[in-house]
Amino acid sequence: MKPHFEIRTTPSLGEHQHMKDRSSSFTKMKIYLFVYDLMQFCGHSWIFTNMIIRYMSFGKDSLADTFYSIGLVMRLCQLLSVLEILHILIGIDKNRLLPRFLQITERIIVLFVVINSQEEVQGKYIVCVLFFLWNLLDVVRYTYNMLARVGIRYLPLTWLNFSLCILLYLLSVLAEAFAICVSLPYFETFGTYSVKLPFPVAFSVHFPYVLKTYLLVLFTGMCFIIRNLFSERKAHLETGNAKKKRS
Repeated sequence: MKPHFEIRTTPSLGEHQHMKDRSSSFTKMKIYLFVYDLMQFCGHSWIFTNMIIRYMSFGKDSLADTFYSIGLVMRLCQLLSVLEILHILIGIDKNRLLPRFLQITERIIVLFVVINSQEEVQGKYIVCVLFFLWNLLDVVRYTYNMLARVGIRYLPLTWLNFSLCILLYLLSVLAEAFAICVSLPYFETFGTYSVKLPFPVAFSVHFPYVLKTYLLVLFTGMCFIIRNLFSERKAHLETGNAKKKRS
């Protein structure tokens, strides 16, 4: 019977340094993503808390000037969320690109193109409802993300994040569509973003028609995103329940 020899090799100095550099880079990315989620959590928590305190203090009178009181912070948070697309593109975030891109694009269009451009729309109650839904959704989501970055998986929070987000996203899309419908008469009256080129081109863009077309895109994207959210919910909750049973 031939003796069995086991040959053990130790990583070379270069390989060891490469592994160390990769570990250091991975740690830095986790810290960066945690800080990003923390900044978004603080921003959306401030907006959400501010809205509640203002409503408790002034009642329905606070709804009409929601955009004027928190619009700047809301715009900053939404602009910052564009970084999430970059995170996915460079591979430091494992979320799917298309669903996240559609969600961020929806908010950017409604907030900056529809609400920000029409002062008459900014005082409507639908803006307060929309901001409330967006921020409630994001407070839960960024709380979950922060804890997940440091390896904390709290099953009730996981359930809340992947269950409540479906309902909140559906309601927020309906609110976005309503905000667009409310804005249409003002785009008709003021001609904002509508373009008419002179002869011989004779080409014109009537922006209300663009918004009506976008409503179809919005609801089509909603169906795709909700399907993706149900898929994510199933995957994460099944994983969480399996870990709970093993423990």
